[in-house]
Parts: sequence; C-alpha cells; structure tokens
Amino acid sequence: MHPSRTDPESPDRRSESPADPARTALEPQRREPARVVCAIPARWGSTRLPGKPLLELAGKPMIQHVYERAGEATGVDRVVVLTDDERILDAVRGFGGEAEMTPVECPSGTDRIAHAARSWSEEAIVNLQGDEPLIDPRAVSAVAEHLRELPGDAMVTLAAPLAEELRSDPARVKVVLDRRGYALYFSRAPIPHRRDAAPANASDPTGREEVAPTLLHIGIYGYRRDTLLELAALAPTPLERSEALEQLRALESGVRIRVLRSDHSAVGVDTAADVREAERLLRQRSRPAGAVPASVES
Repeated sequence: MHPSRTDPESPDRRSESPADPARTALEPQRREPARVVCAIPARWGSTRLPGKPLLELAGKPMIQHVYERAGEATGVDRVVVLTDDERILDAVRGFGGEAEMTPVECPSGTDRIAHAARSWSEEAIVNLQGDEPLIDPRAVSAVAEHLRELPGDAMVTLAAPLAEELRSDPARVKVVLDRRGYALYFSRAPIPHRRDAAPANASDPTGREEVAPTLLHIGIYGYRRDTLLELAALAPTPLERSEALEQLRALESGVRIRVLRSDHSAVGVDTAADVREAERLLRQRSRPAGAVPASVES
C-alpha cells in the first residue's frame, strides 16, 4: 500500500519533523545586534562653569542640545542623562528626556555611567559628554553601529584629522594607531613626533614612505557593558595620572581600543569663550538659509 498524506511515516510528514539537533548545531545562527544605550554624564559642579549643563545656548539648556543630537543618531536604542543634581534631572524630564540620579561622589563621567549601568540590560554603551552641544549625530551613529555589529571590539572611539598649527595644544588630545586601526597611545603632547619636521598628512619626496598623520581624538567612547564595569573597578594607572586621560587606563590594562576615522570633530564647552562660540554656531545653524543676522539687518 502506498503511504497516504496522512500517514505519519510518509515522506511528506517526515520532511516536516524537527531538524536533527546535531545538524542544527552546525548551521550558522543569526546573531541579533547588540542593544545600545547612549549615556550622557552631566554633573553640576564645574570649576570654571558651575551648572554648565543648564547654561542656555540658542534658547535651550546645553544638555538639551546634546540629548537631541544623540536622539538623532542611528543605532541608539535609548538616550539617558546621568546626573548628580535634581535641577539637571528636572530640566531633562521637563523637555521630555530620560534621566537618572547618580551619586555626587562619582569621580568621573565613566564612573557615573558604570554606577548606573550595573542595573541596565543593554549590552553596549556610548559615553557622550554632556558639554558637547555641537556633536554631530553621525559621530554618535558611527560608534553605536560599530558596537551593534562588531561584538569583538570591547571599546571604540573616534579620531579626526588635526590641523598642523594645533599639534602642540595640550587641550587637543592626539592619538596614534596601529595598522589595523587600534590605538597605540593617546597624548596631550604632539604625537607622532616628526624628526624631520615633515608636514601633516604628507608623503616623502619619493612617494615610497607614508608619513603618519596627526589625529585628534574625539571624546566619545563606546564600551561593551562588561568592559566598562571592569575598567571602572580598576584604580587609576600611571600613564592615566600622568596625562590625565582616562582612556589610558584601558590601554595599560590590555584593552584594545578601536579608533574609527571621522570628519566630524566636536567643540566642547569648557570656558566662557567656548560658551560664546557655541552660542554663535548654534544660532548660525538654526538660522534659515539666506537670513541676515539681526546685527546687520538695519
């Protein structure tokens, strides 16, 4: 008798049976992208600009500019401000943002994020400074998308070309990379040193030897959550203390930092002059095309 379509032993029925576990184990499994939270540490106490996150720029508190730009980034599932002050907390919630309170005692933005991240479910975290109201959302997107798609990198950041005349400015942190795009060192000094004073981004006269470019480190970081928690648990390291650069703790502890090239450098706000410049740039960006500045309209 030929097996019918309802016969449990028929070929048609056998083809519908569950796959062999041994075979399934050998087949490639689709990996879901990591979930990413963009955390913005924002403390009240600043030596030069107390209450800096709430300074008004172009009609909004600075922290709102940062929050909104982070929200425009792709690859970010959630944006949250981490603060130590109720005034900042209320301001963020007032414009519809998400915020959490963290202890005043947190010594750095990284520690503030690590404190909050212990209770988060997201696998990856973008650390965006709360004093960068001009950050390009594409810069945040680059870090977030890298974290989502490349889980092998425990830590990632950005760098952009730096003008030759700014190489000696200690406020501009420089970074040198290996050939695979991982950081070798970060410094406030002008690195790499050029023995023959060759110009930036040049090649030797023969065209056979490339001259290493000067790269400006952009202070936005991406971490695997476990990596962030491990680094926050370590004591400051000698190079970190010498240069006053937190990222050196990772390098000294054997954590590789992937550096993505970017054309989108940001302008941080640390001084009264920075406030004026940020105000000017934000108003310039918000002005309709072809509009004449108020100061020259009459």
